[in-house]
Amino acid sequence: MRVLIWNEYRHEQHNEKVANIYPQGIHHALQSFLETDDIAVETATLDEPDHGITEERLANTDVMIWWGHMAHHEVEDHIVEKVHQRVLEGMGLIVLHSGHFSKIFQKLMGTSCDLKWREADEKERMWVVDPTHPIVEGIGEYIEIEKEEMYGEHFDIPAPDELVLVSWFEGGEVFRSGCTYKRGHGKIFYFRPGHESYPTYYHKDVQLVIQNAVRWAQPVERTISTYGNAKAIEEIKSKGEGE
Repeated sequence: MRVLIWNEYRHEQHNEKVANIYPQGIHHALQSFLETDDIAVETATLDEPDHGITEERLANTDVMIWWGHMAHHEVEDHIVEKVHQRVLEGMGLIVLHSGHFSKIFQKLMGTSCDLKWREADEKERMWVVDPTHPIVEGIGEYIEIEKEEMYGEHFDIPAPDELVLVSWFEGGEVFRSGCTYKRGHGKIFYFRPGHESYPTYYHKDVQLVIQNAVRWAQPVERTISTYGNAKAIEEIKSKGEGE
């Protein structure tokens, strides 16, 4: 399986606190636990030519992971269109944390994807509400994160195909934190935690959810559906024939 991790990679270069947590960038922190004998991982960032998302690289990607925050508007629309098309063709997409405001997620959802937020070093408890789902295999009843940014309802997204995780925060809010969707032949998972100023991506249960999600989202090997005017696969008798 071939995974492409896309990271905006701005906070890590300009914010000392973030750089201390993720000295090589969030993309490399994700790569460090995703790369295995059967998963090849590449990374791409916003400031590379074509944002690191070339046509050849995209064509060879089974699952893409997307993290962005402060520069969603800088992502070129034609790149978004190419990623969108690949999802419809079957590429899996994992959208992390503030990627809810990314152009690609908004396009796939068809809504604003807006929410409430607060950064106050709050405890987060993510409850597993679908314990049979493969994305939470190996996870207990909940995942507890000592400090995270709060996201709160209402989260302006379509009703998920499957709701896997729901968060509770110390300040009282709740949030749909693990949501799956299908668009065309592609599978999408939105996973809430991962604010850049917290070491969330070193949390073993968070890592396990992302690992599971990548395997869940990989394409199914099948012929892509065809559309438009179609030739008959059976003989069509003309009107009145045989009467």
